[in-house]
Amino acid sequence: MGIETVDYTTLDAAKAKFIAASKRTLSFAGDWGSVPNTKLGASANVLSVDLSPWIAAGAKSLSLSLVPEGLGTADDARPNDLTSSELTEFWFEIGIKAVAVITNDAASAGLQTVAIGLYLPSAKPEIVFSPEFLNGFLDGFVEGCKTVGCVYISGETPQLKSKMLPHALDIAGACVALALPDRATLSATGVQAGNSIVLVESSGPHENGFTTLRALAEALQGGYRAKVDNTGTEFWRAINKGSKLYTPLVQAILKAGISPTNLENITGHGWQKIMRSSAALRYEISDPLPLPPLFEFLERELKVDRARLVTLFNSGAGFAIFLENDTDANRCVTIAKELGFKATIAGKVHADPDGRKVTVPKWNVVLNGYEFALKK
Repeated sequence: MGIETVDYTTLDAAKAKFIAASKRTLSFAGDWGSVPNTKLGASANVLSVDLSPWIAAGAKSLSLSLVPEGLGTADDARPNDLTSSELTEFWFEIGIKAVAVITNDAASAGLQTVAIGLYLPSAKPEIVFSPEFLNGFLDGFVEGCKTVGCVYISGETPQLKSKMLPHALDIAGACVALALPDRATLSATGVQAGNSIVLVESSGPHENGFTTLRALAEALQGGYRAKVDNTGTEFWRAINKGSKLYTPLVQAILKAGISPTNLENITGHGWQKIMRSSAALRYEISDPLPLPPLFEFLERELKVDRARLVTLFNSGAGFAIFLENDTDANRCVTIAKELGFKATIAGKVHADPDGRKVTVPKWNVVLNGYEFALKK
């Protein structure tokens, strides 16, 4: 009987690719820190944070967070007949999603991600770490790091033969994020009646709803290659488009001296996330962003009403910003547009003695807080 061993030949070749990708990101967090040992490849690489801006601002402490997250099944939704170039394209978009799923949560606290790491276990690294994956995913991941302004500093690629499916890869990671000088961390506790709500576009479902999307693909005529709009966009491309990265937008808003009362990354639970605050408030979305063609397609093919659609998916709105007044809200919309985001003042927050709810009058939608347990 042969001896079972870990395939270090494949893993080490992959790790060399990951280290090379890390080196491409070393200047991306240059405003806040640097990596003293640019050789990388150590068991623990070090990011040195320049504290002089905090000292100059008179800060007595440094607020930071460690945010772990995983991509779940968002990298499993694709046809089996992708060409090599299509597969590379697919993994590029997944690389951006991997950055987004971690850093957008940090952005919802007003934080700037400065360093990010990956955890990529598999049973068969010789299968999952294909040239298409290594080229596409790492290019997308590096591009995401560049947009956010963070260093890809470390990673782990264990072979777990008894715990993973042969063709499967789990994509997870964590980031270290900081509250920049003179920019306070945020929570939902500041939301109150009279606040304005700005909704910022998504690029698609981002990283959520893929259990439903994968099941739908099995039922569609054409499967993942079904056309979702009149431009001929295929289903797999529409759902896997790289997620919007909201960190630059949040930091531009804070740098402009605007103080949101809350920020919410609209992920699992869809628009229920808008009412994350535990306060008895009604969030009236009177002017939502137009529903993108993909979500019209999903609404039709899943045979769901609009209320169900917006609890399954972000439905075209990936981020919510809460402001004290319309003046600040208008400034946020202007900043968003300058950065290439579609955004709108979508509604208002109202007191409601009956408890939390989200209403969208144009769509005849009412989401009740008793159906949504998460709160802060």
